[in-house]
Amino acid sequence: MKELSLNILDIVKNSVRAGATKIEIYLNTNLDGILTVRIVDNGCGMDEETLKRVTDPFYTTRTTRKVGLGLPLLKMAAEQTGGSLNICSSTEKGKSGTSLSAVFDTKNIDCMPMGDIISTVCVLISGSPEIDFEFTDVNSDRCVSLKTAELREVLGDISLAEPEVQSWIAEYLKDQYSQ
Repeated sequence: MKELSLNILDIVKNSVRAGATKIEIYLNTNLDGILTVRIVDNGCGMDEETLKRVTDPFYTTRTTRKVGLGLPLLKMAAEQTGGSLNICSSTEKGKSGTSLSAVFDTKNIDCMPMGDIISTVCVLISGSPEIDFEFTDVNSDRCVSLKTAELREVLGDISLAEPEVQSWIAEYLKDQYSQ
């Protein structure tokens, strides 16, 4: 993948397949140019064996293919910049979900560009409008935030996948990024 936003799209789709009803996407770039990408979900989590092997490209729990490249590519992208990838997951009774944290040095020549994060967020919401997404992108100049649960309160029975709603979400995020 050539853009971090596509990696984020791929990883969040894993959360959707894991049955998550709430997914948080948090981006934070500090003054030193260190970008942390955190994705937290309340899906079914991973067992210990899967957690150990999840960054092996020749391991996947999917039956439609024999390789799983999303997490291995994200790990490689982070490590190429001097960063890291950390994944925690739980299948204990009463606890579920997975938390992923990827760290990138954005000043490193090997750091991929973010890409079109607004389109990524819109695709995720329109593809799974029933899921509560919380998106936050923070740096020293701005804080962009969107919570679909709040939108649902205002919209009532109107789906977040409706074209007019999707257009509004995209414009709302663009406005926040331009401030």
